[in-house]
Amino acid sequence: MKLFLSEGNPHCLKALAALVVTQAKCEVEYVNLEGKVVPFLSRPALPALMLPSGQVLFTSNAICRYMFEISGQESSAICDQWLEWEATNLQPALVQALHAAVLQGRGSEVPKIIQGPLNYLDQNLSKGKTTYLTGESVSAADIALWAALFPLLSDSTVTTGEHKAVTLWFNHVNGMSACQLSAQKVLQGKGLQGMKSYMQKQPQSSHSREVPPSTSSPAEGDDGERMVSEEEMEAAVLNYNKGLSTFQDSERKHPILPQEGRRNILLTSALPYVNNVPHLGNIIGCVLSADVFSRYGRLRGWNLLYVCGTDEYGTATENKAREEGLTPQQICDKYHAVHANIYKWFQIDFDYFGRTTTPKQTEISQDIFWRLHKLGFLVEDTVEQLRCENCNRFLADRFVEGICPFCNYSEARGDQCDKCGKLINAVELKEPQCKVCKQTPVIRTSKHLFLNLPKLETQLEQWLDKSTSTGDWTTNAKQITRSWLRDGLKPRCITRDLQWGTPVPHPDFKEKVFYVWFDAPIGYLSITANYTDQWEKWWKNPQQVELYNFMAKDNVPFHSVVFPCSLLGAQDNYTLVNHLVATEYLNYEDTKFSKSRGVGVFGDMAKDTGIPSDVWRFYLLYVRPEGQDSAFSWADMALKNNSELLNNLGNFINRAGMFVTKFFEGCVPVMDLQQEDKRLLALVGWELQQYIQLMDKVKLRDALKHILNISRHGNQYIQVNEPWKKIKGGDSERQRAGTVTGVSVNVSCLLSVMLLPYMPTVSQTIRDQFNAPPSCIKTMLQGSGTFVCSLSAGHRIGTVSPLFQKLEAEHIETLKKKFGGQQSQTAAPSTPSTQPAAPAAEATAAGGVDPERAKLLTQAVAEQGEKVRALKTQKADKAVITAEVSKLLDLKKQLAAAEGKSSEPAQQKKKK
Repeated sequence: MKLFLSEGNPHCLKALAALVVTQAKCEVEYVNLEGKVVPFLSRPALPALMLPSGQVLFTSNAICRYMFEISGQESSAICDQWLEWEATNLQPALVQALHAAVLQGRGSEVPKIIQGPLNYLDQNLSKGKTTYLTGESVSAADIALWAALFPLLSDSTVTTGEHKAVTLWFNHVNGMSACQLSAQKVLQGKGLQGMKSYMQKQPQSSHSREVPPSTSSPAEGDDGERMVSEEEMEAAVLNYNKGLSTFQDSERKHPILPQEGRRNILLTSALPYVNNVPHLGNIIGCVLSADVFSRYGRLRGWNLLYVCGTDEYGTATENKAREEGLTPQQICDKYHAVHANIYKWFQIDFDYFGRTTTPKQTEISQDIFWRLHKLGFLVEDTVEQLRCENCNRFLADRFVEGICPFCNYSEARGDQCDKCGKLINAVELKEPQCKVCKQTPVIRTSKHLFLNLPKLETQLEQWLDKSTSTGDWTTNAKQITRSWLRDGLKPRCITRDLQWGTPVPHPDFKEKVFYVWFDAPIGYLSITANYTDQWEKWWKNPQQVELYNFMAKDNVPFHSVVFPCSLLGAQDNYTLVNHLVATEYLNYEDTKFSKSRGVGVFGDMAKDTGIPSDVWRFYLLYVRPEGQDSAFSWADMALKNNSELLNNLGNFINRAGMFVTKFFEGCVPVMDLQQEDKRLLALVGWELQQYIQLMDKVKLRDALKHILNISRHGNQYIQVNEPWKKIKGGDSERQRAGTVTGVSVNVSCLLSVMLLPYMPTVSQTIRDQFNAPPSCIKTMLQGSGTFVCSLSAGHRIGTVSPLFQKLEAEHIETLKKKFGGQQSQTAAPSTPSTQPAAPAAEATAAGGVDPERAKLLTQAVAEQGEKVRALKTQKADKAVITAEVSKLLDLKKQLAAAEGKSSEPAQQKKKK
């Protein structure tokens, strides 16, 4: 086991402190900040922990947790909650605070930036009666939070406000010699200044946005933190009482074309390769993210066209056809249908889903080619290529395999090595082989056409300056584009010696086809042209149309440099991208998705898990890799479903509806708004405004948190006002119960609207259950966005039923094993990314102990215990309490079994 660290990196402080505290046996190596350790990541990721199996952990909290687990300290549910809060709520504020203090010399702003998270931490520490966050011994959560806060709390030049409980806890952890030694090693005693080099290399955080971290809500809710003024409350009441507006039927009518006086948005997601089945990372990176934004845009009243389709030409398709014994066209037909069915199941609402193997693709590609040729933006050159004399053809990159010249991996491709990740020129391979006939190819020269990017560089830079300054480009899109320009543009080959592709119309190159990265982006145009013969109103109309491109970061340079240069050089008034939205990578349980090794969930498998597509959509968007790579985790998916969807969102909406049915005969009661109700309206209205601001900026993951904040506000509002008690009292108390119930179902109605882009089926189900008028959808999101009363007094609701089901630990463990790639344990050890057998699976065999299942059940027991305590506090019906206690006892019994303990003695003792 080997831990890679860099000096000055606060995330490395976590990992080193966890190692020293737990005294785990592990080699430590220091590398520079740019050191690339994780082979399958395109960016440096430190710290990184190389496990004996070859698997790599590269998130600091995961490394902390692992260190404690191998030392015998299993992570508890509360520990996991603190680690989640640190990553999603504390870190965004810290990044902004450190940026201000270290790079901008604005240390005076730190208290304001960091106040919200510190208040939340202080409140929780004050309530607890233990020395540390999770008990009387230090845990992974303590180390992670201590290391995160150390640079600020240990620097005497920075004030963070008075937080007595935080100070006491911090001093306890900071006093440990292991922590002191780790801080000295990583930050070298320089405090904040020791981080300057590290901070200078970090991009401005995407969290430094319109929403100040001091008002962001922590994972467990901070309903009491935000102060609401009288003016805000009165404004919220005025908006609420306006009621619904009247809207004409806005059903989409095709073809959708740009309209004068409206915001016209043309939206594309990167065209998926037709030769394979998309995995979860592909889906969130392109089509799902674009779908959420397109649904939101329609709710906002924008005139929007969303097009996509399969990218069907190129080497990959020829390879797949040869593997399956089909023609390239048959492969395209087969997998186009596969893709279409997967996206339909995920409820991706394209206006048109096309493909690139069409006459329109040939016509438009060749037209752009001829314009570039006539205007002098193409050049000829010869290149060295591998040619198979046996097959009598030049070999495209992916038709060649050999030994990597960098790491000696024996199965490197002609374009890239999967082991070390480096790009390769096929002629550099050692011992190359033709993939078709296994013969050794020879080096020959071949004449090709190149797009003269240096000649277009000035035009490109002028356009980029305008587009990136006025549009919403993600940070990684800007950085990747700048790196290409910084290194200087070089001519780009746009032809290939292939058969399957758009033919090059030039007589001197009639045996060649267009290279996929010249040809594929033109697919956006041809797909639109197959949708409507008036396609030029979208694609040759930059004055009226805004173009959004959605993709993963590896596609950026082709959309920000190569494709724009093709269109600029064609000089035909083309619409160029205004907003380039790129995600980082989604990994699978801290490794790569691999179809061949059975690792990870692919699109055609998701529906067979029994988990609804809306839940898949929710979780993928919850972990959407917006600012950095993220990972899909089965345990985390179950936790988010059971806590956020079931116990938070679903619980609030179901309770609100059931109160109307049970207490008011299915009709929304009269609402007499009091101060507490007005405060809730103001809080909900503020969350709605944050949601709109973030969605407008395509911050989909961050915006989702504000939906969950609203239901947290709602749950607390119900708990404090106790309508189930007040309904049994006198007239004034019954009136109060009615107001709380009426306001709650209206908040639920708003939630259904905000959920629509994320969970369309759940959103519709809520509105169906409440018989919500259709106009509620547009009223609350068009214009500036306001929370209004949609369900007025006397409105009759429908039948209310639960929206979500619990994901049981047994089910999740089965799925984890199914998609974990255990069947490939015998794979060659030389492949570093091979997923090893899960330690949990080995442990299960011994005496029935199942640590993974026990972990999930511990969380379930804690949640059920909270539920029982809440019911007892509320003095709920005895039958209800008894039923929930029975569930709790059953969960405890399952937990005992998973831990290898017997629950019988305790039960017998209880009976005596």
